[in-house]
Amino acid sequence: MTDLQLIGLCQKKDSKAQKELYKILAPKLYGICLKYCKSKSIAEDLYQEAFIVIFTKIDQFKNNGSFEGWAKRITINTVLQHFRNQKFHEPILEENIPENEEEDYEIDKNNLNLNYLLGIIQELPNQYRLVFNLYVLDGYSHNEIAKLLNISLGTSKSNLFRAKQLLRKKIELNPEYQSKMLRA
Repeated sequence: MTDLQLIGLCQKKDSKAQKELYKILAPKLYGICLKYCKSKSIAEDLYQEAFIVIFTKIDQFKNNGSFEGWAKRITINTVLQHFRNQKFHEPILEENIPENEEEDYEIDKNNLNLNYLLGIIQELPNQYRLVFNLYVLDGYSHNEIAKLLNISLGTSKSNLFRAKQLLRKKIELNPEYQSKMLRA
């Protein structure tokens, strides 16, 4: 069965097709939720909410682009809505934005454990983690992030800068990373 046939059956509320689509998309969409959430329990709740939205709105998918991309956008929006409802964003004054905010740090990625890196990303404060993930991992622009999170463009840039600073400090403090760098 092709993906289009499977989606067509899901649009007709076929429970076997919905179960099959769930099995196909579950690992990817759960991974997205984990990337944005600090705890597995919140990620699991949002992942289930995202699937409810996907199956409720599946009739709105018109085969323009990939279904997986459509489902990922719904999942990201579900996660962002959760955080918007928490009103976690602290106002950051434009004059407090660092002058060198676009500076990128060079980190030897070959000497990093992926699980460690994902773990320290999850430890970031919510506003930093969301902006970092949207910008670095999901490829959103600062303009798009500002609209999605209802923050200013400067706040998006500042949050990304601060997220990178925190990650850099945690990476540099990691004894495993330090010992590998000394041997290099």
